[in-house]
Amino acid sequence: TMVVRIIKSANLRVWTIVIERPEVRNAVDGPTATALHQTFLSFENDTKANVAILYGKGGNFCSGADLKALSYRSEHDDGQSNIVTEPSTLDRFEIGPMGPTRLRLSKPSIAAIEGYAVAGGLELAIWADLRVVSEDATFGVFCRRWGVPLIDG
Repeated sequence: TMVVRIIKSANLRVWTIVIERPEVRNAVDGPTATALHQTFLSFENDTKANVAILYGKGGNFCSGADLKALSYRSEHDDGQSNIVTEPSTLDRFEIGPMGPTRLRLSKPSIAAIEGYAVAGGLELAIWADLRVVSEDATFGVFCRRWGVPLIDG
């Protein structure tokens, strides 16, 4: 199943990058983090692309890391969970637990936010250069309720 979809404008200059996991409020598991990271690297390397818009399908931007996938990793190590490592100050293209949050792009990114942008979703929103927010959007660090820290926020 496709967890990240790219919609390119007719002139290929604007990329809309959509997280497509609405059944879990666009929570990011390992495959989604990898797909987001690879998609933003492709955007960075595309000479026609000028701006990326990150959006969450189904009324929520992103509810953070997929906690079920994280707990699954403690029992299985098959790449389905998020990669949790200390950030490197040398590699501006490394992957983070939420995917692109450690990337330092040369082009602007915009977070188009509606619904929840919480925990790691807040990290993704803050990582973007600009945020466009609906009136009913909710921001928060809800992960602290369960003792889960922000990693790159």
